[in-house]
Amino acid sequence: MRPSFGAKPTKDGVSFRLWAPGARRIDLLLARRHAMQRRQDGWYVAEIAGLTAGSPYKFRIDDEIDVPDPASAFQPEDVFGPSEVIDHDAFAWRAKDWRGRPWEETVLIETHVGTFTREGTYRAMIDKLDHLVTSGITALELMPLADFAGRRGWGYDGVLWYAPDSAYGRPEDLKTLIDEAHLRGLMVFLDVVYNHFGPEGNYLGRYAPTFFTDAHTPWGSAIDYRVPQVRAFAVENALSWLTDYRFDGLRLDAANHIIAIPGEQSMLHDLSVATGELAKATGRHIHLVLENGDNRASLLDAAQEPPSGKYRGQWNDDYHHVWHVMLTGELNGYYADYQTPRMDLARALASGFVYQGEISEFWGKKPRGEASGELPPATFVNFLQNHDQIGNRPLGDRLESLASPEQIEAALAVTLLAPMVPMLFQGEEWGSKMPFPFFCDFQGGLADAVRNGRKQEYAWAYAKYGDEVPDPLDPATPQSAVLDWAGRTPEQDARLALVRDLLAVRRKEIMPRLKGARFGDAEAEDNGLLTAHWRMGDGTQLRLTANLSDKHIAHSNNDAGTPIWGGAAGERLPPWSVVWHLGG
Repeated sequence: MRPSFGAKPTKDGVSFRLWAPGARRIDLLLARRHAMQRRQDGWYVAEIAGLTAGSPYKFRIDDEIDVPDPASAFQPEDVFGPSEVIDHDAFAWRAKDWRGRPWEETVLIETHVGTFTREGTYRAMIDKLDHLVTSGITALELMPLADFAGRRGWGYDGVLWYAPDSAYGRPEDLKTLIDEAHLRGLMVFLDVVYNHFGPEGNYLGRYAPTFFTDAHTPWGSAIDYRVPQVRAFAVENALSWLTDYRFDGLRLDAANHIIAIPGEQSMLHDLSVATGELAKATGRHIHLVLENGDNRASLLDAAQEPPSGKYRGQWNDDYHHVWHVMLTGELNGYYADYQTPRMDLARALASGFVYQGEISEFWGKKPRGEASGELPPATFVNFLQNHDQIGNRPLGDRLESLASPEQIEAALAVTLLAPMVPMLFQGEEWGSKMPFPFFCDFQGGLADAVRNGRKQEYAWAYAKYGDEVPDPLDPATPQSAVLDWAGRTPEQDARLALVRDLLAVRRKEIMPRLKGARFGDAEAEDNGLLTAHWRMGDGTQLRLTANLSDKHIAHSNNDAGTPIWGGAAGERLPPWSVVWHLGG
């Protein structure tokens, strides 16, 4: 079926479609102006014979304002410039037989294209793919690419959802990166934002006011997915990334802020069903992951293959928070909900979420979450760091600056071998200390508003650190986040060797047993002893014994089975030691 939105090359030229129910007249601006025909339900159409891919175009609304295509496939001059007609079928894929990898084989690394390499481009990332493979990583995740205003940003302020940002290269460059990843056996995921549009460069409200509701998200007006065309815009966008670019999966940002009507089928459900139909039609493994602060276990099921309404996994913020509190002692903001981190960690290891309906002080002193222990462990994407948890700190400092190497290595030994899906943040595999502060590239009053808003939000930090707090609008701020690939220290080389060893054990011992695995139980003792066990898919038992304290602790060595990491647990466990067994 032909997608509803955008410009599509045909055998005779190019077909244009724009949904603009609030407009009286729409003109297509090419070398000359073409009046578009109004159809039912606010659609405007034009068929231009002889036009080719590469042609620039805009839409003129009511003879008042010229705007890019909201479904533009590319914006070579940023969000305010003309859109470019792209022929997605013209790209010659090399990894033609690639069908993806099962979810159970996923080891993610989250990356930001602009800071992953010195060049900050799609093509420059290709040179680092072999490093990811040899490290044991199986899936490259890109922070959002939907075109945003300016040349620098995290990507969560995208306004043209179908257009990969030109700051990093052209669409064919992005396709080449994905193709090269597939040739190496790497999956590629994309972070997408369907809960809001960025504050600069979004013209939809001018000609399609029903795109939005009166409700608000923390980032602006809520999108009204009750409107069929609006819902189709998001679902078709997801399918575009999955088909035109052959991404293997999507991570949906802040899904709890996607407005859903109680009792009605949600956009999230429709997106999952459409993705499942694509997976069935193509024989591909396609994975959908949520970020959802509400801990809605009912939306999740890692075992649903292909997706048919549910989501493969969810970023488990709870898991991150308990480790952060344990390793740093910080209890400000949302960390205040995790006053007993070892006990909370045991709960996360035994059943997924920490909050499964309990009252959360930070979340408005209301119940948060749903019971999650019946889900497969691989439903949960566990991590010690990500863009949010680093970048929302005033200095953008990483865990490496806050905890000891021994503590971090213990946390890695738990995270990378547990039967959940692990995720690293770019450079974490070697213990990079490069910061990842928040940055953007807005202009004028909006730039001032962002700068002043940060100063108000982090007033204590500005009082403590002064000019050390990075200015998000300063071009030097994203430059400070660029990974240093050539300057690794011997200590960082040792960390990389540790991660490679851990992921080699995961590949050999955990991945083949992950499908059909079930949660077991976990216990944390006051002295720092943590024990946990899971029933793996082949019936064997996976057992964890860890000393998460600074002191040696006595331990009754009753760990049956074969040690796969850390050696056999003796009668005394050294500080921050981790032991894994299989069998017994």
